[in-house]
Amino acid sequence: MITLYDCATAPSPRRARILLAEKGVAHETVQVDLRANEQMGEAYRRINPQCTVPALRTEEGGPLLTDNAAIAAWVEAAFPQPPLLGRTPQEKAEIASWQWRIEFEGLMAIAEAFRNSSPAMVNRALPGPVDHAQIPELAARGLARVQQFFVDLDQRLAGREFIATERFSLADITAVVAVDFARVVKQKPGEQHPNLLRWRAAMALRPSMSL
Repeated sequence: MITLYDCATAPSPRRARILLAEKGVAHETVQVDLRANEQMGEAYRRINPQCTVPALRTEEGGPLLTDNAAIAAWVEAAFPQPPLLGRTPQEKAEIASWQWRIEFEGLMAIAEAFRNSSPAMVNRALPGPVDHAQIPELAARGLARVQQFFVDLDQRLAGREFIATERFSLADITAVVAVDFARVVKQKPGEQHPNLLRWRAAMALRPSMSL
């Protein structure tokens, strides 16, 4: 049985949950309580020395997959239908490009703002086993980047149903999580982002998005 190490309140494992749901992949779930710093404890360190979630134990009994990129690559290869990383070379390239942009311009910007400003993240400005001090200037820059991210997504979605290609893809999953996660730094799309709001409302009709 496939096992997902998850945290119901965190954005990164939500990406894996949505992916597995869209693929219809049966799996067991083990909750890791990030608020209680369970990811830093010895028990979880023995499972994943990176001290992060999600992590996925594959049914082959192979090595633990400890990031969303590896999880998506494995799931797409093991469960190719429906294809979420593209069917043609062009689609694969477009999805990879938008996936990178959403991670860098969206998720990283939000994390930059949150981890460098939240009192709960003192000395935890970066995930993982090593502590890093907060830098307030990065929080301010992160907020500006998030606002630009919304503008760019809105422009991309003008006249489009999905972000990367003409079909639902991994890029849409990552973007939903990013847009929703932005609330942690009090940012959300508004009336100045009509295309983004339309797309997010359409995404909400997919059962996986309630996870």
